[in-house]
Amino acid sequence: MLVSSLLLFVLVAGCDRRADPTDYPEYDIDALQALMEQGDLTSKELTRFYLDRIDAVDRAGPTLNSIIEVNPDAITISAALDAERQESGPRGPMHGIPVVLKANIDTADGMETTAGSLAMKGHRPPADAFIVEMLREAGAVILGKANLSEWANFRSNSSSSGWSSIGGQTQNPYGVLRNPCGSSSGSAVAVAASLTSVAVGTETNGSIVCPSSVNGIVGIKPTLGLVSRSGIIPIAHSQDTAGPMARTVKDAAILLTAMVGADPADPLADTFPATVPDYAENLAKDALKGARIGVYRSHAGAGTDDRVEAIVTATIATLKSLGAEIVDPIELDTEGMSEAQGEVLYYEFKADLNEYLVNSGAPVSSLSEIIEFNEAHADTVMPFFGQERMLAAQAKGPLTDSEYVEALAKSKRISQDALNQALEEHQLDALIAPTRGPA
Repeated sequence: MLVSSLLLFVLVAGCDRRADPTDYPEYDIDALQALMEQGDLTSKELTRFYLDRIDAVDRAGPTLNSIIEVNPDAITISAALDAERQESGPRGPMHGIPVVLKANIDTADGMETTAGSLAMKGHRPPADAFIVEMLREAGAVILGKANLSEWANFRSNSSSSGWSSIGGQTQNPYGVLRNPCGSSSGSAVAVAASLTSVAVGTETNGSIVCPSSVNGIVGIKPTLGLVSRSGIIPIAHSQDTAGPMARTVKDAAILLTAMVGADPADPLADTFPATVPDYAENLAKDALKGARIGVYRSHAGAGTDDRVEAIVTATIATLKSLGAEIVDPIELDTEGMSEAQGEVLYYEFKADLNEYLVNSGAPVSSLSEIIEFNEAHADTVMPFFGQERMLAAQAKGPLTDSEYVEALAKSKRISQDALNQALEEHQLDALIAPTRGPA
């Protein structure tokens, strides 16, 4: 739950931006679908609106640099979906809705999948990622690829969030001198600046929720295994997942529902739930009645910004007004977890990335080749920061090393024990805390 996004949802829901029927910056998915059903809007018109806005805002004007490339087939796809709507009706709530994908998600079309790296320039995978298949089946229009922190921010300890050697620096639309946060910065900025209806990001450790928070949108990191990871350039299989990014909670829920599916190619396929709800249908006004929600007060940065504390206080009051029971404060003992999970990331990055590069037919076939490429092209690839994380990962051994096995077990044990103990001791349904402070 993103505190800043809750406030934005209220503001957007309360403003009337429908005076001009050709201007759709703040329309949510329900409103867009209503217009298309009434015949007042087509997916082709909506797609053209966003493409024009990308030209005007992302590539000119403030030059946000959130979009690496647009789909050359977007207009054709949207027109075909319009014809299908006329003939047989919409497939569902995502029919004809434009979606931007982070540039580490595979598409077998006219776009590249590069993770923002010049070492991957020209990479066109042979197949869509499973989540892209799901989105296409739901009737979504894949509008383009979003810029990101290069290699999902696993190249350097001193990186600039939202910078890649292909896409340059993504800018925060609320203040271009402010950090857009990463690594799904382009996805967040594209949504915040109304360059798309919704977007897909990926997260290992904060890469959806952080850019969502500082760009004032809603971002969800789903439970691991709920959304397929196959066909996505990885960091670490024990933490990676894709997730929805949107201007409202309901739009994020609609997109999540369209993304969820059991993928036999995902190592966590056997943990996929027997039944999956329609998340958007679960947003009933009385959904929080009787829910017990704990407030985690000892998070990093707690008490350092009065503005954040005021938002937390106001959010707690809102939750109470909706019928929730608040347990405040809740303590979590996670000492030792960060160091252990950091070790896991280095091991898994090397193993998982090497596997992806070989299986997808990428221009480089191993982490060591990427390191060599970066060194050979340092002027363009590393003008601002280096590749310390890649070098550290390359020095690691296989996933059978006892150091990795022990670190994985330790990080999982500490985190799961801390959460389970708090939930069980206080009979909680959820925990809340601010995602982070201001940009």
